[in-house]
Amino acid sequence: MNTGNRFVIIGLSFFFVVLILDLIRRRKLKEKYALLWLFSAAAIFIVATFNNILESIKNVLGITLPSNALFFLGIFFLILINLHFSLTISSLSEQNRKIAQRLALLEEKMKRNS
Repeated sequence: MNTGNRFVIIGLSFFFVVLILDLIRRRKLKEKYALLWLFSAAAIFIVATFNNILESIKNVLGITLPSNALFFLGIFFLILINLHFSLTISSLSEQNRKIAQRLALLEEKMKRNS
């Protein structure tokens, strides 16, 4: 990775952190979800700053090019984020179903009492 690209990536990772913090401040993003994105920004910063880390990861995984290792890690991280959000959506769907059932029971009870 050449120096120009490295500075651009470092700058983008700082911009990403500022954006995440602003979204938290404006209550658009909850803190528990922001941790995932802050972690990803930190990982991008570390990989851009220390090029030998990507080389080490490449060697450990047996991948020929550092860019392929970067793509692999990025895709793996996105899969983890999708799994986390799928779990969250499943939990919220279950809560929504229970609330709808309770509301229907309350409406039926109010009908009977009227």
